[in-house]
Amino acid sequence: MKSSIQLPIQRIFAILFILTNVSLMACAQSPKKSAEGKIGSATVSIQYSSPSVKGRTIWGELVPYDKVWRAGANAATIFTTDKDLTVEGKKLPAGSYSLFAIPGKSSWTIIFNSQTGQPGTKQGGEANLDRANDVLNVNVKPVSNAMTEGMTYEIDSKGIALVWEKLKVPVKIK
Repeated sequence: MKSSIQLPIQRIFAILFILTNVSLMACAQSPKKSAEGKIGSATVSIQYSSPSVKGRTIWGELVPYDKVWRAGANAATIFTTDKDLTVEGKKLPAGSYSLFAIPGKSSWTIIFNSQTGQPGTKQGGEANLDRANDVLNVNVKPVSNAMTEGMTYEIDSKGIALVWEKLKVPVKIK
Protein backbone atom coordinates (compact mmCIF):
# COMPACT_ATOMS: atom_id res chain seq x y z
CA MET A 1 0.00 0.00 0.00
CA LYS A 2 1.32 3.44 -0.97
CA SER A 3 1.46 6.24 1.51
CA SER A 4 -0.84 9.20 1.02
CA ILE A 5 2.19 11.44 0.33
CA GLN A 6 3.78 9.17 -2.28
CA LEU A 7 0.86 9.33 -4.74
CA PRO A 8 0.76 13.16 -5.01
CA ILE A 9 4.57 13.30 -5.38
CA GLN A 10 4.41 10.81 -8.28
CA ARG A 11 1.72 12.93 -9.95
CA ILE A 12 3.79 16.09 -9.46
CA PHE A 13 6.83 14.43 -11.07
CA ALA A 14 4.68 13.17 -13.97
CA ILE A 15 3.25 16.65 -14.53
CA LEU A 16 6.72 18.23 -14.38
CA PHE A 17 8.01 15.66 -16.88
CA ILE A 18 5.20 16.44 -19.31
CA LEU A 19 5.60 20.22 -18.93
CA THR A 20 9.35 19.98 -19.48
CA ASN A 21 8.90 17.98 -22.69
CA VAL A 22 6.23 20.36 -24.00
CA SER A 23 8.42 23.40 -23.32
CA LEU A 24 11.42 21.74 -25.01
CA MET A 25 9.32 21.02 -28.11
CA ALA A 26 8.11 24.63 -28.14
CA CYS A 27 11.69 25.90 -27.94
CA ALA A 28 12.67 23.69 -30.88
CA GLN A 29 10.28 25.63 -33.13
CA SER A 30 11.84 28.37 -35.20
CA PRO A 31 10.56 31.85 -34.28
CA LYS A 32 7.73 33.35 -36.31
CA LYS A 33 8.71 36.46 -38.23
CA SER A 34 7.19 38.82 -40.76
CA ALA A 35 8.38 41.27 -43.35
CA GLU A 36 6.26 44.03 -44.83
CA GLY A 37 6.92 46.70 -47.40
CA LYS A 38 5.82 48.52 -50.51
CA ILE A 39 6.59 47.45 -54.05
CA GLY A 40 5.21 50.21 -56.23
CA SER A 41 1.74 50.92 -54.84
CA ALA A 42 1.29 47.35 -53.53
CA THR A 43 1.65 46.44 -49.88
CA VAL A 44 3.46 43.11 -49.63
CA SER A 45 3.90 40.94 -46.54
CA ILE A 46 5.65 37.66 -45.87
CA GLN A 47 4.82 35.54 -42.81
CA TYR A 48 7.43 32.87 -42.10
CA SER A 49 9.32 30.98 -39.43
CA SER A 50 13.02 31.77 -39.26
CA PRO A 51 15.40 28.81 -38.83
CA SER A 52 18.99 29.40 -37.72
CA VAL A 53 22.24 28.08 -39.14
CA LYS A 54 23.50 26.76 -35.75
CA GLY A 55 26.81 25.63 -37.26
CA ARG A 56 25.12 23.50 -39.93
CA THR A 57 25.73 23.44 -43.67
CA ILE A 58 22.44 24.75 -45.08
CA TRP A 59 22.48 24.64 -48.87
CA GLY A 60 22.84 21.18 -50.32
CA GLU A 61 22.61 19.46 -46.91
CA LEU A 62 19.96 20.71 -44.46
CA VAL A 63 18.09 22.11 -47.46
CA PRO A 64 18.81 19.70 -50.34
CA TYR A 65 19.37 20.95 -53.87
CA ASP A 66 16.75 20.19 -56.52
CA LYS A 67 13.96 19.33 -54.04
CA VAL A 68 10.93 21.42 -53.12
CA TRP A 69 11.50 23.33 -49.86
CA ARG A 70 8.91 25.28 -47.82
CA ALA A 71 11.09 28.43 -47.93
CA GLY A 72 11.21 28.70 -44.14
CA ALA A 73 10.50 26.49 -41.14
CA ASN A 74 7.40 25.10 -39.43
CA ALA A 75 4.25 26.09 -41.38
CA ALA A 76 4.35 27.06 -45.05
CA THR A 77 5.62 30.60 -45.71
CA ILE A 78 2.82 33.00 -46.74
CA PHE A 79 3.28 35.81 -49.30
CA THR A 80 0.46 38.38 -49.53
CA THR A 81 -0.06 41.32 -51.87
CA ASP A 82 -3.01 43.70 -52.02
CA LYS A 83 -2.41 44.53 -55.72
CA ASP A 84 -1.46 42.61 -58.85
CA LEU A 85 2.31 42.33 -59.31
CA THR A 86 4.77 41.39 -62.02
CA VAL A 87 7.23 38.80 -60.68
CA GLU A 88 10.31 38.25 -62.86
CA GLY A 89 8.20 39.44 -65.84
CA LYS A 90 5.15 37.26 -65.05
CA LYS A 91 1.79 38.45 -63.68
CA LEU A 92 0.81 37.47 -60.11
CA PRO A 93 -2.77 38.46 -59.11
CA ALA A 94 -3.40 40.13 -55.74
CA GLY A 95 -3.93 37.60 -52.96
CA SER A 96 -2.20 35.27 -50.52
CA TYR A 97 0.08 32.44 -51.59
CA SER A 98 2.23 29.78 -50.01
CA LEU A 99 5.81 30.39 -51.04
CA PHE A 100 8.02 27.42 -51.88
CA ALA A 101 11.42 27.10 -53.53
CA ILE A 102 13.49 24.54 -55.35
CA PRO A 103 17.08 25.53 -54.52
CA GLY A 104 19.83 24.73 -56.99
CA LYS A 105 23.54 25.47 -56.94
CA SER A 106 23.25 28.19 -59.60
CA SER A 107 19.50 28.67 -60.13
CA TRP A 108 16.38 28.51 -57.95
CA THR A 109 12.71 28.06 -58.79
CA ILE A 110 10.38 30.19 -56.67
CA ILE A 111 6.80 28.87 -56.47
CA PHE A 112 3.67 30.87 -55.59
CA ASN A 113 0.93 28.39 -54.67
CA SER A 114 -2.73 29.25 -53.99
CA GLN A 115 -3.12 26.73 -51.14
CA THR A 116 -2.42 28.44 -47.79
CA GLY A 117 -2.63 27.47 -44.13
CA GLN A 118 -1.07 24.03 -44.48
CA PRO A 119 1.87 22.71 -42.45
CA GLY A 120 5.18 23.22 -44.24
CA THR A 121 5.93 19.51 -44.54
CA LYS A 122 4.05 16.27 -44.92
CA GLN A 123 4.68 13.28 -42.70
CA GLY A 124 8.13 12.05 -43.69
CA GLY A 125 9.56 15.54 -44.22
CA GLU A 126 8.56 16.22 -47.85
CA ALA A 127 7.36 19.77 -48.58
CA ASN A 128 3.57 20.06 -48.31
CA LEU A 129 3.02 21.38 -51.82
CA ASP A 130 0.17 20.41 -54.13
CA ARG A 131 1.57 21.37 -57.56
CA ALA A 132 -1.99 21.49 -58.97
CA ASN A 133 -2.37 24.79 -57.02
CA ASP A 134 0.76 26.45 -58.44
CA VAL A 135 -0.11 29.94 -59.69
CA LEU A 136 3.35 31.10 -60.74
CA ASN A 137 6.86 29.65 -61.00
CA VAL A 138 9.91 31.84 -61.71
CA ASN A 139 13.61 31.12 -62.00
CA VAL A 140 16.10 33.32 -60.15
CA LYS A 141 19.83 33.39 -59.48
CA PRO A 142 21.19 33.27 -55.90
CA VAL A 143 24.12 35.54 -55.01
CA SER A 144 26.82 35.38 -52.33
CA ASN A 145 26.09 37.40 -49.20
CA ALA A 146 27.51 38.13 -45.76
CA MET A 147 26.82 35.45 -43.15
CA THR A 148 23.26 35.65 -41.78
CA GLU A 149 22.51 33.32 -38.83
CA GLY A 150 18.71 33.52 -38.91
CA MET A 151 16.82 33.24 -42.19
CA THR A 152 15.12 36.51 -43.16
CA TYR A 153 13.04 37.94 -45.94
CA GLU A 154 13.67 41.46 -47.21
CA ILE A 155 11.16 43.58 -49.12
CA ASP A 156 12.15 46.73 -51.00
CA SER A 157 11.13 48.63 -54.13
CA LYS A 158 12.97 46.10 -56.35
CA GLY A 159 11.23 43.01 -54.94
CA ILE A 160 11.89 40.44 -52.24
CA ALA A 161 14.90 38.44 -51.16
CA LEU A 162 15.41 35.38 -49.01
CA VAL A 163 18.64 35.81 -47.02
CA TRP A 164 20.25 32.98 -45.06
CA GLU A 165 23.69 31.63 -44.30
CA LYS A 166 25.98 33.08 -47.01
CA LEU A 167 23.32 33.36 -49.70
CA LYS A 168 20.79 35.91 -50.92
CA VAL A 169 18.03 34.92 -53.32
CA PRO A 170 16.56 38.06 -54.93
CA VAL A 171 13.22 37.98 -56.77
CA LYS A 172 12.50 41.01 -59.00
CA ILE A 173 8.96 42.33 -58.51
CA LYS A 174 7.21 45.38 -59.97
